[in-house]
Amino acid sequence: MREGAAVADSPTFAAVDLGASSGRVVLGRLTAGRLEATEVHRFANGPVPLPDGLHWDAVGLFREVLTGLREAGDPVSVGVDSWAVDYGLIDGSGSLLGEPFHYRDARTDGVAQSFVDFFGARELFARNGLQFLPFNTIFQLAAAGGAAVASAEALLLVPDLIGYWLTEQVGAELTNASTTGLLDARTREWSPELARSAGIDLSLLPALRRPGDVVGELLPAVAAETGLSGTSVVAVGSHDTASAVAGVPAQTANFAYVCTGTWSLTGLELPAPVLTEEARRANFTNELGVDGAVRFLRNIMGLWLLQESLRTWGLTSEALPGLLAEAARAEPLTAVVDAEDTRFLAPGDMPARIAAACREIGQPVPQTRGALVRCVLESLALAHRRALREAAELSGQDVDVVHLVGGGARNELLCQLTADAVGAPVVAGPVEATATGNLLVQARTAGQVGDLDEMRRISAASHLLRHYAPEGSTSRWEEAEGRVPTRLR
Repeated sequence: MREGAAVADSPTFAAVDLGASSGRVVLGRLTAGRLEATEVHRFANGPVPLPDGLHWDAVGLFREVLTGLREAGDPVSVGVDSWAVDYGLIDGSGSLLGEPFHYRDARTDGVAQSFVDFFGARELFARNGLQFLPFNTIFQLAAAGGAAVASAEALLLVPDLIGYWLTEQVGAELTNASTTGLLDARTREWSPELARSAGIDLSLLPALRRPGDVVGELLPAVAAETGLSGTSVVAVGSHDTASAVAGVPAQTANFAYVCTGTWSLTGLELPAPVLTEEARRANFTNELGVDGAVRFLRNIMGLWLLQESLRTWGLTSEALPGLLAEAARAEPLTAVVDAEDTRFLAPGDMPARIAAACREIGQPVPQTRGALVRCVLESLALAHRRALREAAELSGQDVDVVHLVGGGARNELLCQLTADAVGAPVVAGPVEATATGNLLVQARTAGQVGDLDEMRRISAASHLLRHYAPEGSTSRWEEAEGRVPTRLR
């Protein structure tokens, strides 16, 4: 994002953006049709292994949020977004009933498939429109059992939990609620039938909010702790991908997006869900975006494959430029794997898993770290290609350009490989698309911005974007695709 001075009377907004590996607090204000934004606090995030499984340190995250807000000056509002599906339970006194489980915890192993077999795969998709992912909230609740929620008064997804601690107001923001599997894709309301099937009472699910709704004012104790005065909390696209898609600098209606980070969320923005049997079999999801748009996409494992490889090798991100240079010199399309294979979901020795996947399908095992990094990036590009081709076929919407946003926008090799594989131009950036969308929704609530098209024009004017034209024929990618059997969907 651009940094710079703004006019004195331009209101400031604070975006709390919680990612699966790091969080940040970003300040933004509008100046001359541009969003001027500055990161004031960044902090690490990650799973905490406890005796009963893998958890998030939600209290620690809230502490970091307060630290960031102390550096925020005097924003008129705060918006909170995070990853999807994970939740905290609060009791009648407002206390948190244990740290939220991490979506990579093994407690849902086998439960999700049993749930689908009982409910019926077609019936479940026709109701909630979601991709089959073993960690969807509905499956987490089924794994927990009714006794685990018996003392709870409300289930709050992570951004709503942070918002509750800031304001003491209970609610559920719609874009994140749409990732739980408990929302009816057609009515966009909580489904009593789905709640019962998950073993919970419908009363556990709070009233729904929409992006732009005012949640409430900061509690006096929070205001005293942060030094803020007169600051409100505004619901944004609280699923980070919903905010990221709102921040896509698209200048055409026929655009696709790849929101890259730990995951690659790859798809199209549509006016209505696609609930066909073909969409279910292709493992697509229908999640909600800002202004009621539908994010028709597929979750792909993403840069998690690379992050876990670095961790296994005992390397930090500082080693990445050298590895990427080595990967760029490696022989192209020698070995690719299915980046959606669930074997890659849990933490562990990622290079060994990738090597095993290569052996299983008769491909050469990468012999150097650079070759393995190339395998990861080409596998992601291939998954982007497959997802976007199928999304276009299933929805009937053409793709003129691919907007690649998030952390992967810094990875020039990934951007070029995606352009080559898809056979369409790629526009990379902004890296902080989620914070951009978060801030612009707040600015609209304050009367500073108009519709979603204007948000995207502002985003395009506010960031340095890089353009990648496809090189070579897509026929080599077609051949590589034929070598990789995809997992059953």
